[in-house]
Amino acid sequence: MISILKRDILLSVRSGTGFSLSLSFFLLMIIFAPLAIGPDDLLLKKIAPGILWLSALLSCLLSIDHIFQSDFEDGSLEALIIAPIPLESTILIKTFAHWVTSGLLIALIAPLIGVLYNFDFNSLLWIFLSLLVGTPGLSMIGVFGASLTIGLKKGGLLLPVLIMPFYTPTLIFGSQTIMRAVDGLEVTSTFLLMAGITALVIALMPFAATKAVKASLK
Repeated sequence: MISILKRDILLSVRSGTGFSLSLSFFLLMIIFAPLAIGPDDLLLKKIAPGILWLSALLSCLLSIDHIFQSDFEDGSLEALIIAPIPLESTILIKTFAHWVTSGLLIALIAPLIGVLYNFDFNSLLWIFLSLLVGTPGLSMIGVFGASLTIGLKKGGLLLPVLIMPFYTPTLIFGSQTIMRAVDGLEVTSTFLLMAGITALVIALMPFAATKAVKASLK
């Protein structure tokens, strides 16, 4: 399992589909949004939580469609299915590798970018925590979507249509957590709801993705 994790992380870094692509897109979205909106600090603070979370979501989507594609093309996906390790565990490992090269990096860099919006320390802390807890759910949902499009031509174009509805609850509660922190309101309830969604997704989606992967190879 460790070898699968190392392999996926190295492939993501070398191919540029994870580390560089996701992080570059996230940074560009965050930096260019104020230029398009204007210098109104109050307006920027109001919409910044939504911009942060939408940027994180789209950055995750950019690299998710490749997670099974290389394994499918070189035949190693079939080997993973018949391996002694349960396929559900393999999918969890691949999801973790995707999160390390996308969601984790975004969670770490987002508070630094948040300084551009003049957020206080408490808001920056909740930006980090919300993205740290919410982005694993984004990766897991994305992996499930990728399992549905294995072998399909232009599957990368179909993928966002399939999984965007599943992203909606995390997007809502994640952005609301930051909004409430910026306004000085209580944030525990929205944060726990988002954490519960992440836990539920991680508990259920590997089994659904396993069935989808096996069905795609029949």
